[in-house]
Amino acid sequence: MIAILLAAGYATRLYPLTKDKPKSLLPLGNRLIIDYIMDSVDKIPGLTKVALITNSKFYTPFCDWAESLDRDGKAPIVVLDDGTTDDSNKRGAIGDIIYTIEQLSIDDDICILAGDNIFTYSIENMYAFYREKNAPTLVGIHVPDIEQLRKLGVGVIEEDGRVSAMVEKSPNPISEWAIYATYFYNRDIIPLFNTYIEEGNSPDAPGNFPAWLLKRMPVYAFKGDGDCIDIGTLENYQKTCEEYANK
Repeated sequence: MIAILLAAGYATRLYPLTKDKPKSLLPLGNRLIIDYIMDSVDKIPGLTKVALITNSKFYTPFCDWAESLDRDGKAPIVVLDDGTTDDSNKRGAIGDIIYTIEQLSIDDDICILAGDNIFTYSIENMYAFYREKNAPTLVGIHVPDIEQLRKLGVGVIEEDGRVSAMVEKSPNPISEWAIYATYFYNRDIIPLFNTYIEEGNSPDAPGNFPAWLLKRMPVYAFKGDGDCIDIGTLENYQKTCEEYANK
């Protein structure tokens, strides 16, 4: 199992905080945002490598962060530069996934995570669900607030966990289950990322790929036993900092 952390965004909504620093390396309490994410990543069973994909602007800060860690007994972290410099030439999340797969010649099961989403659901439990279903697996979080749902990808999760529909940021959410950016895919799915792009689909939001995939094969959602925080605005970041002040 290889984990791919998506951290190539420029987080312009958080300017000036992220003008010279990636969102994932912003402080949160006594640690950094990405440190909390790595706590969960390191619990993935059978993890052999962590690939963090970023851009040219933030490549060096991420390398410095990775080199500062004590990874003794843990999967090594490889930092990749996707060669982009700003929003005008970015590859998009799916473009970065494909780039990472190609650069590292990945032929293994993968776990894809947003490099800026802090979550409290158990990734071990999600992994167990993924192994039980032996199929592409997403995470669903129950969100009863319709205004929040309108800003998120939303899925219809059937009784057996199968996702029957997904819609991104709809004014009329199709359920109360938000789909956040943690995905497990087995190695057989890897070639389909290129198929997705070849068919002319958007390389941006990572949730677009499973929405396309579920029309071709069973895709399941683990109902997360916790929460997920997507730090997207200065106000949201400040609120999260207050919540994590003593952690």
